[in-house]
Amino acid sequence: MPTLGLGVYLNEECADACKVALKNGYRMIDSARFYENEVQVGVGVGQSGVKRKNIFITSKVFHSDFTYDRTMAAVKDSVANLGSCKSSYYDLYLTHSALGGKDARLAAYKALLDAKADGLIRSVGVSNYGAKHIEEIREAGLEMPVVNQIELHPFCQQKPIVEYCRKNKIIVQAYSPLVRGALDNTVIQELAAKYSKDAAQILIRWSLQRGFVPLPKSSQPHRIISNNQVFDWNIELTDMAKLDALDRGKEGAVTWNPVDVD
Repeated sequence: MPTLGLGVYLNEECADACKVALKNGYRMIDSARFYENEVQVGVGVGQSGVKRKNIFITSKVFHSDFTYDRTMAAVKDSVANLGSCKSSYYDLYLTHSALGGKDARLAAYKALLDAKADGLIRSVGVSNYGAKHIEEIREAGLEMPVVNQIELHPFCQQKPIVEYCRKNKIIVQAYSPLVRGALDNTVIQELAAKYSKDAAQILIRWSLQRGFVPLPKSSQPHRIISNNQVFDWNIELTDMAKLDALDRGKEGAVTWNPVDVD
């Protein structure tokens, strides 16, 4: 799995964004059924000139489809949506949240595992899951998820679920790593000036150094490119500590962040 990907939530220029990203070094695209742009992802991938086998594509099934049959149908439709790039599979497919209740969550997850057995999915994960939701999977005797995708940035570090995932060797993907554009914090701006980087690059680099897989979103070509220019420098430990100190727990979230649902 690549260590950084392009998020395409609410991206009306999704195909162009994917094409720009892939032509400039990205190798992971993160989509979802709820985003309604899987077809555009396929178009962008097909137009990028990068071989499908070298691209890691993710999608997610929304909780409104959390039955076995509807989840399986959703996966098949998602694969069909990638048709323009001649793909017959997804590299990763997630349950989009823990909403819907235990029985619904497990039914959807079982469908994803069967879709994996059928070759439609290469790996199965979850999104917005707390430890108790992942423990349901373990207690059911099912294969554990390879990924948990959650909101993560210095203001919302979600330390309990991050620690749980690390102990259980579950990769943590970070959505909204750029705090949805709220980059005017004094600490972030000071570090951007110190390292001669922009604020977005500081946040993405923080995420990488914390061992997360960030999924920054942008539709602007110059931003897409600059967000990937984060691999040839480091934030010093003392400055990482300054960013760590910005944590506000759930109060720092900028999205729905439903990790604590029943």
